Amino acid sequence: MTWGLLLASQPFGFTSLLGFLSLSGMLIKNAIVLVDEIEIQKRQGSPLLRAIVDSGVSRLRPVAMAALTTALGLLPLFTDAFFIAMAVTIVAGLMVATVLTMIVVPVLYAVFFRVKYDPSLLNA
Repeated sequence: MTWGLLLASQPFGFTSLLGFLSLSGMLIKNAIVLVDEIEIQKRQGSPLLRAIVDSGVSRLRPVAMAALTTALGLLPLFTDAFFIAMAVTIVAGLMVATVLTMIVVPVLYAVFFRVKYDPSLLNA
């Protein structure tokens, strides 16, 4: 987010803060979708490590497509003098944070729930 504002030479003002709040909501939604999928697969009897990996794989496309369509939808605001800072904040933050969400959330889930690594669960 900050690097996007710096590259676009935009100040962190009210519209940037508004974009940051919107971005926070989108990222929380992405994390909830991922954790919910892990819980669904766990309830279906999948081992926890397998559920984490499979959930990340199955949710990658929908999360990435949602981020991409949001970024493309905000491109027209890059020409608007008032809303460019908001658009830059959302697009830059969403591109970086989506990748981080798909990596960090499963790792933290595995750490918090003390998931043991078993390579035999991943060879299927």
